[in-house]
Amino acid sequence: MYSVCIIGVLVCLALILTVLTNPSIHLGKYQIRIFYWTAPVLGAIALLLFRLLPLNVMWQGLTSQGSINPLKILTLFISMTTLSIFLDEVGFFSYLAGISLKAAKASQLKLFCILFLMVSVLTVFTSNDIIILTFTPFICYFSKKANIDPMPYLFGEFVAANTWSMMLIIGNPTNIYLSTANGIGFGTYTAHMFLPTLLAGCTAFGLLLLIFRKPLAKPVEVANEEPKIRDKGLVIIGLIHLSICTILLVLSSYIGLEMWYITLGFAISLFVTVTIYKKIKRSKEHVLMHTLIRAPWELIPFVLSMFILVLGLEQYQVTKLIGEFLGEEWIILKYGVSSFLAANVMNNIPMAVAFSSIARNLPANAGIPATYASVIGSNLGAYFTPLGALAGIMWAGILNRMGIAFSFRKYISLGMRISFPVLAVALAGLWLVFAIA
Repeated sequence: MYSVCIIGVLVCLALILTVLTNPSIHLGKYQIRIFYWTAPVLGAIALLLFRLLPLNVMWQGLTSQGSINPLKILTLFISMTTLSIFLDEVGFFSYLAGISLKAAKASQLKLFCILFLMVSVLTVFTSNDIIILTFTPFICYFSKKANIDPMPYLFGEFVAANTWSMMLIIGNPTNIYLSTANGIGFGTYTAHMFLPTLLAGCTAFGLLLLIFRKPLAKPVEVANEEPKIRDKGLVIIGLIHLSICTILLVLSSYIGLEMWYITLGFAISLFVTVTIYKKIKRSKEHVLMHTLIRAPWELIPFVLSMFILVLGLEQYQVTKLIGEFLGEEWIILKYGVSSFLAANVMNNIPMAVAFSSIARNLPANAGIPATYASVIGSNLGAYFTPLGALAGIMWAGILNRMGIAFSFRKYISLGMRISFPVLAVALAGLWLVFAIA
């Protein structure tokens, strides 16, 4: 047991250092970047090499027919994300951003409100990672062009994306993992998370306005550029696929169809339909290739290796001991706060893998509230430190490439003022949902 725990701790420490330092190895003229998933992969390999985890246990976990199968969960998220990336590639999100700028005119406050609303709505029906990857470069570009402080918009976008991502299962890979691993369907999930997300979103919006009231009071000159869509047909195809897919996900528990089948089916349908459409129009756009390149393939080694590490912890009943330590009283508060803090030590995806295992050791009346509380912690933990989520790592990387100075200390300073009040409100909302159920 101690060997597995030591490997787990070393992996978490290495993950933190990798994210903070972005290291690389120089071999002559070549520079090899060390990715954030390197440490988890090495940790999983160590478990297998030292025979701390039997191969048959690993194989059974990876090929399980139940909802906890990580391959199914990865298929669900990547295929759903592909639908969103395609819409970004054909310019749909940029078009919406252009409309927002045009509507805001010279008011920074109005622009902030419109962008926050747009990011919130889009995040609910797509995913926080895609929205952050899409809107962050746009905000950096616009802010430089208009000579305004980008921080209210950047942090506002990030907070909105990682708050409203709690609403539906598809908003965050941690939502998918925690809910499906503990047998929670799409409709049931939404019914429980609607109120906590609404309260958290409104609270976050109010706090952001309070914190950034001074810079948002300054006027701004917006370029009078008419928003355009290059190919309306591709946008319509993408929107139809995303809309019908989301509707079927809502109905999945009623029609007895697993969610990963639905999302994979629509991702394949999208590629077939677009290929036919391009042949008819004789289009030479490489939108499908760009969509595939941008898909979050790095999640595969990251999630699978962390899943193997958690299997090792389960093998020696470490997750059960953690569950016993947390107890069965004040479940929502304990699991909400502990998952929030754990996400900022080990990232929210490994945290979700570990906490799904911990929650399964609880009785049903305690395990379900613990799962929802962990979902809240996994989403809101993202804006306490950049380590809290994959979205935070990507967001910080974009700012670095765009030349936007945003120190770790400044991030925490802003995160502390927003994350703790929003976490408290969200957990209170979740407690209320269970209290009146």
